[in-house]
Formats: sequence, structure tokens, C-alpha cells
Amino acid sequence: MRPMGEPGSTRGPGSTRSPGPLRSTGFRRYLGARLVSVLGSGFATIALAFAVLDLTGSSADLGLVLAARSVPLVVFLLLGGVFADRLPRHLVMVAANLVSFATQAVAAALVLTGVAQIWQLAVIEAVNGTAVAFIMPAMTGVLPQLVPREQLQQASALGGFARNGGSIAGAALGGIAVAAFGSGWGLAVDAASFAVSAALLVGLRLPAADRAEATSVLRDLRDGWREFASRTWLWVVVLAFGVINAVEAGAWTTLGPVIADETFGRKVWGLAVSAQSAGLLVAMVVLLRYRPRRPLLVGMAGVFGLVPAMAALGLWPHGWPLLLVLALAGGFGIGLFSVTWETSLATHVPLDALSRVSSYDALGSFVALPLGQVAAGWLGAAFPARAVAGLGAVVVAVTVAAGLLSRSVRDLPAAPPAVPGR
Repeated sequence: MRPMGEPGSTRGPGSTRSPGPLRSTGFRRYLGARLVSVLGSGFATIALAFAVLDLTGSSADLGLVLAARSVPLVVFLLLGGVFADRLPRHLVMVAANLVSFATQAVAAALVLTGVAQIWQLAVIEAVNGTAVAFIMPAMTGVLPQLVPREQLQQASALGGFARNGGSIAGAALGGIAVAAFGSGWGLAVDAASFAVSAALLVGLRLPAADRAEATSVLRDLRDGWREFASRTWLWVVVLAFGVINAVEAGAWTTLGPVIADETFGRKVWGLAVSAQSAGLLVAMVVLLRYRPRRPLLVGMAGVFGLVPAMAALGLWPHGWPLLLVLALAGGFGIGLFSVTWETSLATHVPLDALSRVSSYDALGSFVALPLGQVAAGWLGAAFPARAVAGLGAVVVAVTVAAGLLSRSVRDLPAAPPAVPGR
């Protein structure tokens, strides 16, 4: 794959000028909210993992706390999609960000005062996961309300640029802060980031959306399912990512800190997470200028980049410079997928159903996440964590290859076919 100039790529509009979406005040607020929120989440990713390990040293306990967040996220995603299609999407995000601020502030206080217990952190993360279930569909649905269709890929790339720039800084600074000051301060930074994000989003001014007559929640869910199931490329990729996300959450996110404590240390793990985010950032820059004619072919092929990084974590953790390079490459591949997927959804799915369809997307992609986290924790306690991570690399490779067997995935165009007479 040659992402900068493969035969199926064309230069996107605005490639030699400043990106058009940045001219919109609303988009700049949206972008700032994503940047600040992800910066804080970068701190929390490191801080929560090591807060649990400092309490018990158990990978199984870490898997349970992470799963406590993932289960309600999965359970409430469909309801979050319905709310986001019925209500002003920016206000849904504001309310959910304020709930997340409260949960992380409580978690930080418990850890800083030395009274935190595993069950308390699990309950807090469950509430946080519920809030995120309302943020995700609204975040996807609001973007086409902020920029015109021809700027969607640029807007998605800029959103990814902010998201992954924040992840780089957050993970790197989070690793240093946790090593120097403790996990509680990392959680406190995350809490503050949610408050700032809510303040930015509350000022959004969205155009009035065309809303159908009031219907029941069940009918809304059925209509969303019909839109989702009618697109083969959509459900094939979602099924694949149900497996990929579960394995990545288990082998990388859950067992990565455990392997770090056994081998190269917490600061290097923070750098590895940052390197992955840096790769994502590079992909966003590439996709600001180039628009693949077959976006999901490029995006899914990029996901293969996860495999070497996960294998290195399992097989060669002491060679951490190699791990950093492979994490960078893996992040680049995931970045290609992230932007091409978000743009494909916004381009090929009707706006009035977009949040519901994206909630089915997230549900299918994350439904096995808690299982992956818990299973990895238990397997990491029963077997060498490095062996479990190495096995995860094999599973990801097979799953990506299976997804690419679908012609609907390989051949999805960058834009839907023109309708005759329009």
C-alpha cells in the first residue's frame, strides 16, 4: 500500500489552501472541544491503569475496572443514538461531558486521598462509560451540520489531527506525571478537560435539522437498524472491528501496562501510547491532501499496521525502541482507517439517521470489548502476558484479511452514485 500516491488516489479539494472547515466558528469550537477532551483522556488512560495496579497489582482487577466502563458504554449506545437524532446534538454532548467531569473528579479525589478501592473505581467508570455512550453518536452526527459535504474528509482529518495530537501530548505527559506525582493527578487533569470541553460545546450554533414527526424509541431503533443492515460494507466492517477492538483492548490496553511494569517501565509505555497517536497524526496530515477513490480499501489495509506493534509487545518488549517505531506505524494505519470510515459514514448515510446508524456501528464494534478486557486480564494472570499479546497479533491479522474479502468494502466509492435527474 502506498498511501501518498497509490493508483486510486486523487488530490482532494483545497489541497493547496488552508482547509476550509477552519473558517467556521462552530467547527473551531468542536475541534477545540475534541482536542481538550482527548488531551485529558490521554492522562486518564495511563493514570487509571496504574492506579489499579498500584492498589492490587492484578491484571484481572485492571480488566474488570476497564470492563466496568465498557459494559454500560455498549448497553446505552443505541439509546444515545436515538437521543442524538431527536435532541440538539451539542447539548447532548454538553450534558454527557459534565457527567464525565463529575465522575473523574470523584475518582481523582479518591486516589489522591489514598482511600480508593477497586469497587469504587469500577462504579465510577461505569457511570463514565454511560456518559460516553451518549457522546459518541452525537459527535459523529454533528459534523455534517458544521461543514458542507465537500469538506467532510478535511473536517474528519482535522478532527483526527486534534484528537491524536491531544493523545500524543496527553499520553506522554500523563506517563511522566503518573511516574513523578502519582495517578490521582492524571485523573484530575482528565476531569478538568471534560469541564472545558462542555464550555466550548455549549456555545455551538447549529442549523435547524429536519426532524420527522415524533415516533417511539423502538421505531427509531428499527429505522436505524434498517439503514445499518441495508449497507453490506457497513456491517462487514463493524463485525470485523468487534473482534479487532476486543483483541486490541485486551492485548494492548489491558496487558500493555502489565508488560511495561515487568520490562521497560511506565515512562516508556507512555511513549509507546504517544508514538501510536503520533502515527495517527501523520495519517491525518496525509488525508488532508489526498482523497482515496476507494476509501475503505485503504483504511482496512491500514489496520494491518496494528499487527507488528502487538507482536513486538509480546515477543520483543525489551527492544523498546523497535516497539516505539512499530507503534508509530500501527497508529498511522489506524489513522487511515479512522478518517476514511468517518467520512464514509457521513457521505453514504442520511443525516437524519446518522447518529442512530453510528450507534449501531459503535455497538457492534465495542460489544465484545468488555469480554476482551476481562479475558485478557484473566489470561495474563494465568499465562505469560507477553504470550497473550503475541496471540492477539495473529487474531487481528486474520480478522482484517477476512474483512477485505468483501467486495463491498474494497469497492466502496468516495462519494455515492449520482441520482438521475438531480
